[in-house]
Amino acid sequence: MNRETYIAIGRRVLANEADALRRQSEALDDSFADAVQLVLSARGRVIVSGMGKSGHVGRKIAATLASTGTPAHFVHPAEASHGDLGMLTKGDVCLVLSNSGETPELADIIAYTRRFSIPLIGVASRAESTLLRQADVALLLPPAEEACPMNLAPTTSTTMTLALGDALAVALMEYRQFTPEHYREFHPGGKLGARLSKVRDLMHVGADIPLVPTGTPMSDALLVISQRGFGVVGVTDAQGRLAGVVTDGDLRRHMEGLLGRTVDEVMTADPLTITPDDLAEKALGLMNARKITCLFAVAPGAAGRPAGILHIHDCLRAGVA
Repeated sequence: MNRETYIAIGRRVLANEADALRRQSEALDDSFADAVQLVLSARGRVIVSGMGKSGHVGRKIAATLASTGTPAHFVHPAEASHGDLGMLTKGDVCLVLSNSGETPELADIIAYTRRFSIPLIGVASRAESTLLRQADVALLLPPAEEACPMNLAPTTSTTMTLALGDALAVALMEYRQFTPEHYREFHPGGKLGARLSKVRDLMHVGADIPLVPTGTPMSDALLVISQRGFGVVGVTDAQGRLAGVVTDGDLRRHMEGLLGRTVDEVMTADPLTITPDDLAEKALGLMNARKITCLFAVAPGAAGRPAGILHIHDCLRAGVA
């Protein structure tokens, strides 16, 4: 085979699976809405189970649900038969995946849900299968050949199952009005956590904020700039509100007779600010756009009083980029 053949195979597989997803979207009916309602009405968690490739897909679905506001846990069907059935309680809802709907290892978990009246959502490609006949809500995958040339290896069917799980998770999170702030609570680490960090998580507060009152001689202001190490100093009025800021650009523009001036004569009035509850990613974007290195944070309702200062290096160290 040559490179063009490999590419042609890849395109054929992707086209095959894309067509299956299109047909799956068109076939989605009231049973999907019933599944969403069943999960929303559950007092406990979503217990996801599946064997083989369906099990791998099930783990991903459970992880997606859990990270988007729907408590979920994966239970391996074989382990369930050896004690893990105790992980299911009457307040839970069970989501069981099986392409054929006849996977032998699922028999015990299906029977357990029936015995203890635990709601069961089944996902399979055969309407007459044991799984879908036993389920309270049956989600039927539309007919589709596997991308595997022998029509054996689970490929298209697992793609459809995974996409169905994503659709379920997104429907639930939109109903619950899941916000980026909620998402960050479940993703404090890594790149996602950094992107969702708030200014208040990274800003410097209290005595670290470089501030001087109006009327301060520039000689004293320069000392504060040097001591705090941000390269700027904020200027506050008699009520403690941020009236202006002195930056290195202001210093260059007023070099002549600088030490004989006050901060009021040198500062940039009404400077750009951000709130502590804004995303650090937004603050970084503002600093890059304005070609500045610091932003003072002013909380809404704080009468313009600075609550902190954020340096561009704080964002970069935290992985916000």
